[in-house]
Amino acid sequence: MSQLTEGKFAKITDQGLEDLHRRIGVKIGHSVEPWCYEATRDNIRHYAHGIGDDNPLWCDPSYAKQTRYGDVIALPSFLYATNRIVSGYVGGLSGVHAMWSGADWTFHGTIARNEEIHTEAHLKDLIEHQTRFAGRAIQQIYHVDFFNRQGDRIAQADSWCFRTERDQAREKGTKYAHVREREPRKYTEQELEKAYALYAQEEVRGATTRYWDDVTEGETLPTMFKGPMTVTGFIAYAQGWGGLYIRANKLAWKLIDAHKGVGIKNRFGIPDVPERVHWEEEFALEVGAPGAYDYGPERSSWLMHHLTNWMGDDGQLRTANCQIRRHNPAGDMVFIDGVVKRKFIEDGQALVEIEQKAHNQDGELSALGTGVVQLPKRA
Repeated sequence: MSQLTEGKFAKITDQGLEDLHRRIGVKIGHSVEPWCYEATRDNIRHYAHGIGDDNPLWCDPSYAKQTRYGDVIALPSFLYATNRIVSGYVGGLSGVHAMWSGADWTFHGTIARNEEIHTEAHLKDLIEHQTRFAGRAIQQIYHVDFFNRQGDRIAQADSWCFRTERDQAREKGTKYAHVREREPRKYTEQELEKAYALYAQEEVRGATTRYWDDVTEGETLPTMFKGPMTVTGFIAYAQGWGGLYIRANKLAWKLIDAHKGVGIKNRFGIPDVPERVHWEEEFALEVGAPGAYDYGPERSSWLMHHLTNWMGDDGQLRTANCQIRRHNPAGDMVFIDGVVKRKFIEDGQALVEIEQKAHNQDGELSALGTGVVQLPKRA
């Protein structure tokens, strides 16, 4: 049934929610093709470069050959490119906007070069919220398991999107009222130089082993800078990650013909995908966002990048949590900070728990994160 009632865009209906509830726990088929089936050298590098990560362990085989891995390995967040569901390809509520808003990851090992990945996914839960962004919102939570070619589970994740009504967000949402009222930001050369200095100082721990014994509870991680946000940067991420709906010509037609709610007419009257909120300012404003903005899995990947830079080649990322708190529109800067919350031994593993906060240039909270890193212990 059509969910279009009043207004320009589809609304959340009771019937739509009932239909979606019936999908909870049902295994999702493999009709949604992933961007990457395998962790090839190029696929890994493209993803790493898409988040601005130049760690040679992911990108330089000659460097990686000297490590205990003997070759490049995939950065943990690469797994976003191997499954559409964990990245926000949601079902149900046709035509209702979906915003990727967070994930809980658990990693069981490293991803070797040329490893073949297959996945299993199901809808885990639906939770209703009241939000400043759009009033009524439905949190749609999925669970995904990731396996190697031998059938070993190498990772698992719960990820979630918020389904919101575009008309409600645009007309009555209060979260970004202050952003819409102010003039577009224009940085001075001094402001840019100060931010770029963080890039110049960014440390990739690499071959310098960080030992668990040397870590102190309460110590801080170096601030990681991301930005300034540009549409070019958002597209760079999509090149490595694949995008959910980015298709051309016949393949674009096939997608929209099969899923009518995906095709939203642009200013030329041509049906186009909702993913264009990430590069088309006009459409982003129509859905209530403050402007064309970054991808959610991109920001989750930034938080993991912050952790892998700190832990070095001999560390292992065990868990990573990301909770999105606001959009990062073009023009924003993002600063990621971290602090060691605790260090502990569990099942013989020397572990460090780190809390992360990301804020923009105005001090507004962009994302929260928590990660657990396994480090080597001195003999």
